[in-house]
Amino acid sequence: MQKVNLQEKLNLFNEYWAPKIVGNINGSQVKLAKLKGEFVWHKHDNEDEMFFIIKGKLLIKFKDHNLSLQEGEFLIIPKGVEHMPVAEEEVHVMLIEPKTTLHTGDIKCDLTKNNQERI
Repeated sequence: MQKVNLQEKLNLFNEYWAPKIVGNINGSQVKLAKLKGEFVWHKHDNEDEMFFIIKGKLLIKFKDHNLSLQEGEFLIIPKGVEHMPVAEEEVHVMLIEPKTTLHTGDIKCDLTKNNQERI
């Protein structure tokens, strides 16, 4: 067992939209990511996804509405729901999702990272 300091881990990278694995729990992974700009519209057919906002403000667009998340808030997006995260300024997030989750979901693009780094 080792404790994890989120700020120390976030200081280890600067790349946007490239989640880093910081822990495993019951078949899921805990990941940290820095976000800025628009991501891609996507969905996860088989996995729910949790966004916890550590720093900043994240807008998540859905086909029928938008939802804004502030520091200290989280949202669980159910499997199959199409969404697009948007960060006007740099945002730090913690993601909790099954190990099988591809962060671009059903979309393959330049942002897709097949092998996420553990830090």
